[in-house]
Amino acid sequence: MSGNPSGMTSGVSGSGFSTTNTGDKPADPVKAKNLDTEASVKDKVEDLGKFVEACKSGMMTTRQDKTGLLVSRCMALAARENGIDLIFFTNTESGKTDELLHDPKVNIAFLNSSAEWASISGEASIDTDRETVKKYYSRALKAWISDLGDGVHDGGPNDPRIGAIKVNAITAIYALSKQTAIGRGVEIAKGVVTGEAPDVQKLREITQEELQAYKKLSGA
Repeated sequence: MSGNPSGMTSGVSGSGFSTTNTGDKPADPVKAKNLDTEASVKDKVEDLGKFVEACKSGMMTTRQDKTGLLVSRCMALAARENGIDLIFFTNTESGKTDELLHDPKVNIAFLNSSAEWASISGEASIDTDRETVKKYYSRALKAWISDLGDGVHDGGPNDPRIGAIKVNAITAIYALSKQTAIGRGVEIAKGVVTGEAPDVQKLREITQEELQAYKKLSGA
């Protein structure tokens, strides 16, 4: 987990990699203590949506076709639909569109200065419909697309190079702070002295089934 050295992830019960047996005690007590199992699906999705919008930008990870290696790029969030389905603008002639054509699976990661974070996994599609582009277009795009001076490729909403990457969210995991920075510091310091897992974050997981149910109830 970002912000602590344990590297806590969502994990899977009975995962294939293990170096020991802790019996009836949790092998990852930090996750066990911070995992929020009380929040409703509605709260989990809507709180994540608010966090994502507050971050404004996230790291989009795609897979390179030729090497199979992963690559991440910072992307500004253009819009959010159906809870946490995300929309980003792109230059259609860039490498990421080729990567998405070969493998639409993506991850979008968000992090703020308080070490709160989110990881959203899903599948991306590229939408070049002008109505979609115009709906979410921002004048700031012109600086990133550039005007080629030919009257067509001008960085405006009708520039054919501008497309929207739509990420259909499938699963997500995120962590929000429970306490102030001072409170977190006290909890971590106590953990260093006593070995007790610090209770500092609300760790929430959203499954594919939960997202599907949320979208269905919200009319998506």
